[in-house]
Amino acid sequence: MRLTIGRYAALCLMLVCAGAVSAQELRCTVTVNADQVEGSNKEMFKTLQQTVTDFVNTTRWTDLVFAEQERIECNMMFIVNAVTTDGMIDASLQVQSRRPVYGTSYTTTLLNLKDNDCTFAYQEYDRMDYQPPQFTSNLTAIVTYYCYLILGYDLDSYSKLGGTACFQRCEQIAASAQTASLSGSEQNGWKAFGSTHNRHVLINNLMDEAFRNYRLYFYQYHRMGLDIMASNSSNGRATISEGLSVLKEAKQARPSSFVVSAFMDAKNDELTNLYSKATDSEKNAFLTLMESVDPTRMSQYEKVKEEK
Repeated sequence: MRLTIGRYAALCLMLVCAGAVSAQELRCTVTVNADQVEGSNKEMFKTLQQTVTDFVNTTRWTDLVFAEQERIECNMMFIVNAVTTDGMIDASLQVQSRRPVYGTSYTTTLLNLKDNDCTFAYQEYDRMDYQPPQFTSNLTAIVTYYCYLILGYDLDSYSKLGGTACFQRCEQIAASAQTASLSGSEQNGWKAFGSTHNRHVLINNLMDEAFRNYRLYFYQYHRMGLDIMASNSSNGRATISEGLSVLKEAKQARPSSFVVSAFMDAKNDELTNLYSKATDSEKNAFLTLMESVDPTRMSQYEKVKEEK
């Protein structure tokens, strides 16, 4: 495991998302796929990939001290759709992060998001420079937002509301972007209105008091559920089952809530595997709940009944 549970909990209490000192928290694989774009400067995309890689992996995002083997494993994949003559890149961005489960070789997915509103100005060899509260570029803002989001989710999985300071940074970035001089397409991912699934909406959900119980369940699911599965799978699954109704309550409070759909995007395969080994009563309760929380994947969840 990246850190012992006791050490990580202690570090979470000391979290202050600021300042650049030694050591980095993220080990991020960055990919820029421009196969859809014909006749453009392919070297520019290689440079962009290296620039983002260096920015994410060499920046000190918090005051927590991470050993090399403790860094958070994550991925960012840019899929370039088009490049305009004035240097604007229209892309989508897939962001994934994971963390190990205590006592096992298994890693659990925390984030699996696709951002379709990822448009930014870029010229080859442009630098990325994060200087809060100054807004330097949309590319820097987007990447920085997701770095803090990854950190916030990771910390929430180890400590109750442990990611709050990082989520506050995401809020600040979103607020700065909304007042920056951005083109119309660059603004889309930051808009407070007009979309139910963008960067502003997700961080607004996470910081909304209506989703406090969801965030507490996120901790319960990982620390009190998954992390004890190796020693007692029945108790771990029971703890996960005990709080699953929080997802339904959160969705009822905000029917179009991004945070719940983000959870299901990350956890649908894992939940299917977990409940394939459950009792019949647990399976039935799980399926009834999923009909309300994630109805579009019911054909997948129904597979839990095939395992005896």
